[in-house]
Amino acid sequence: MSVTDIFARLVALVGAGAMLLRRQNADALEPAYGNAPSIPAARPQAIPTLKMPTAKGWTAGQTPQAAPGLRVNAFATGLKHPRWLHVLPNGDVLAAEALSVPGGIKTAFDYAIYATMKRAAAVGTSPNRITLLRDADGDGVAEIREVLLDELNQPFGMALLGDKLYIGNTDAVLAFPYKLGETRIQAKGTKLVDLPSGGHWTRSLLPSPDGRKLFIGVGSLTNIGDNGMEAEVCRAAIHELDLETGKSRIFASGLRNPVGMAWEPTTGMLWTVVNERDALGDETPPDYLTSVRDGGFYGWPYCYWDRILDNRVPQNPALVATTITPDFALGGHTASLGLCWVPAGTLPGFPKGMAIGQHGSWNRSKLSGYKLVFVPFENGRPAGPARDILSGFLSPDERSSYGRPVGVVIGPDGSLLMADDVGDVIWRVTGATTES
Repeated sequence: MSVTDIFARLVALVGAGAMLLRRQNADALEPAYGNAPSIPAARPQAIPTLKMPTAKGWTAGQTPQAAPGLRVNAFATGLKHPRWLHVLPNGDVLAAEALSVPGGIKTAFDYAIYATMKRAAAVGTSPNRITLLRDADGDGVAEIREVLLDELNQPFGMALLGDKLYIGNTDAVLAFPYKLGETRIQAKGTKLVDLPSGGHWTRSLLPSPDGRKLFIGVGSLTNIGDNGMEAEVCRAAIHELDLETGKSRIFASGLRNPVGMAWEPTTGMLWTVVNERDALGDETPPDYLTSVRDGGFYGWPYCYWDRILDNRVPQNPALVATTITPDFALGGHTASLGLCWVPAGTLPGFPKGMAIGQHGSWNRSKLSGYKLVFVPFENGRPAGPARDILSGFLSPDERSSYGRPVGVVIGPDGSLLMADDVGDVIWRVTGATTES
């Protein structure tokens, strides 16, 4: 056993003891959810809580638990870490298969994080491909599977506009010529814009309603600007790329890791879900769902929620004074990633609102997330408590995960599709009376 291994085990043991103490306190905490969450005071952690369930996957015939009135079936199985989904106009479903890759291991704690993430199937060799899935007979299961693109660089976001398919690699946005119905793209992609790589690596894409622009989610390099803000230039932000001119700009900033994006049709506002900072406590601060204003600043790294200062960070009072409070808290460290607008009538018993894939985070003593949830909307705003759509991704003792929810889309038949990157499944949710 190497010296690094020994130190890593010592770090894990000390962290486990600290986690037990934190869990006793966490049992009394109310989840930080809703428009006006109760957020516990920050308790900075010299050794951050490090807890993730071991990736187990689903046994034959096992599925997540659907909410009453809903049913769930596997639309596609046997994928390799499917993270994000996109539905084409002809009903074909694209799945981006990608994975965090190891890197930047400099300390025993870095090694402990890597070992934990590896056990949880959250890091490894990335497949780096886009797979096309087709349900030709309409039975709710994709029987055709083809590799549309491969040899990419941690692909994530996808968008088809006209005869071009846009892919959000971790380091660039690429455009590929594409004819609807094709199952393989042979042409080389054209780079439209470089993006900073490393750190939070996912790059989601969302076209503007008129198809003239692409919005791009770019997360931070570090937790709280640990390497200085020079290393965070053009990060923790949503970019706007003009497809006609090729020019890009920062649309909104101070968003630590904005991943899923969606348009709310009543107001036409852009919405996103954001993963907040670590090592302040189980519910501090909460991840959140928020509308995104052009030019808006949302606090990272200086403050969180309603301008609560993070005293670990050298402050910028001028920026803090401009900080916009998010709209809806989603619980501490739930790792809310996927986001999809759900029209009324899509799921029986559910009004219009947003579906959110909660991946679940490592920085909690008592796990949370690991669900597909729904936030109802009225008059263009979140209204009422969040509800579960799918649950049961964790074993009761929190030691194992059968799956982890990520990207969410409306399927070609009006169902809800959700990528599960530990179960290597795409789940399909419909009403319980739906035949297929």
